[in-house]
Amino acid sequence: MRRKTRAALITITCAATLMISACSGAKNINNAGSPNTQATPQDEGASSTLTQEGAPQKYDPPIEISLVGVTDDTLEGVLAKLPGETFEKNRWSKLYEDQLGIKFKYNWIAKGPDQFMQKMNVSLASGDVPEFIQVGVRELKQLQEADLIMELKDVYEQYAAPFTKEVLMQGGSAPFDAATIDGKLMGIPDTRSSIDMAQFVWVRTDWLQKLNLPEPKTMQDVLAIAEAFAKNDPDSNQKEDTVGLLLQKDLFGGFAGLEGFFNGYHAYPTIWIEDESGKLVHGSTRPETKAALAELQQMFKKGLLDKEFGVKDWGKAAETASAGKVGLVYGQQWLSAWPFQSNHDNDLNAVWKGYPLMSIDDKPANTEISLGTYQYWAVRKDAKYPEALIKMFNTYIEKNWGETAEFGTYYLPGDAEGAWKLSPVTPEPANKNLDQYLAIVEGIQNNKTAELTGDAKVVYDKIAAYKNGDEKQWSWAAGYDVDGVYSVMKQYKDTERFMMNKFVGAPTATMAEKSSTLGKLTNETFTRIILGDLPIDAFDTFVQDWSKLGGEQITNEINEWYKSSK
Repeated sequence: MRRKTRAALITITCAATLMISACSGAKNINNAGSPNTQATPQDEGASSTLTQEGAPQKYDPPIEISLVGVTDDTLEGVLAKLPGETFEKNRWSKLYEDQLGIKFKYNWIAKGPDQFMQKMNVSLASGDVPEFIQVGVRELKQLQEADLIMELKDVYEQYAAPFTKEVLMQGGSAPFDAATIDGKLMGIPDTRSSIDMAQFVWVRTDWLQKLNLPEPKTMQDVLAIAEAFAKNDPDSNQKEDTVGLLLQKDLFGGFAGLEGFFNGYHAYPTIWIEDESGKLVHGSTRPETKAALAELQQMFKKGLLDKEFGVKDWGKAAETASAGKVGLVYGQQWLSAWPFQSNHDNDLNAVWKGYPLMSIDDKPANTEISLGTYQYWAVRKDAKYPEALIKMFNTYIEKNWGETAEFGTYYLPGDAEGAWKLSPVTPEPANKNLDQYLAIVEGIQNNKTAELTGDAKVVYDKIAAYKNGDEKQWSWAAGYDVDGVYSVMKQYKDTERFMMNKFVGAPTATMAEKSSTLGKLTNETFTRIILGDLPIDAFDTFVQDWSKLGGEQITNEINEWYKSSK
């Protein structure tokens, strides 16, 4: 499952990730290693013995680890379908106790992310933190500065299984770089995919065919499609009521954002990139960004953009798509599940396809991405069994993707597919969804789909169901069929077209203080330029104001970090 817990995205992505919600657990990583067996007990209160050759070492008698937790309506819905299981006592807690001799004690359990952060802030302020605690990079740095947590490099190197190390490094070293403070590894990343944040051009291909338009190859093609979709009545209602390019008021994001559009002009407005001198600069301040804004201003003037985008949130923008009033949207790989499946449900002729980003010139357009991992596990400085955290990582990864994975027990398709949430640690391979696509394609091309296992089989069965007439499964085919959006993801990876945010550290002091102000300045200025309320040269004033209001100091701090991280 594609997992997002950012508060602003929770409601949307619970529905939006249906397309990939059964995509965790496919055994697509071939080099499965055995858990490390060189552990030694940390005190005389519990011993650690091998239960069988190559198995995790088990504490005897069992140890108890303190944690904190968070639930939400989605998780409670999962539990409602798992009779006899609770947040505290479930298949995962039983597995960790039976195989590792590890029990959990929750100091508190919050309902929802807001309550969780409130309780977490109180815990951090008082220093009353559990032995194992999951935090973001900001809180990780606070804990390190307060000398409340221990360095974990040696523990990780000794106890992490080879397969665990392979999985956690699948997306590169960035998750570990983010958890390294003053040269010390202070947290173990609960890894997520960064490449799944890539941007695509989503186009209604039935409208292309209806208006006799070719598939897009260049940014000029995209602009022509936007104009045709806005002006040439693609919904055949004899009204000029369709939108050329869908936007929403936040301007950036996984759905109806502008990152992909800007990337077509080689601008990267939400990330830190290297300039010509090798120093980091924020993409929002670059000349390429001004060029993209100038084009958007012209598009709005021509009536190609939603006149009300400045007041439409994601939900309202999704209603426009579901109602069949737009055929061109930039966004991430999950858009076929939400909101395009709804559009397809309302109109079976509505078929969307994800294309690679188009470039304004002969230079390929790269897609900007940021670090997908945003949670890290820290260990309290006086914890007796820090290695227990690593053993849990080993077991979780092995049971889901290793040679001894038990698909159908810990990652269940169907009603209980969210059972993964009941484990405290939930790392996943960065290329999990792409690897799953590759397995499906290999099965299709070699006539071996009957040999598919795990989640690859689950997803393929949904694709097959769509092809046999089940229109409710259309989104799976749009994502994972041979020509689905993951075929473009493969192109991105094969041609190295990911532009990764160069800054992956904890927020600097000035960032923590000024980021909100700068974000508001950016959104307001860019929106007013697009609307035509400000001339395009107002961008130059924006860059000056951005620097004066904290941007220059943040840039200096970022570059100090960048220099020390090399």
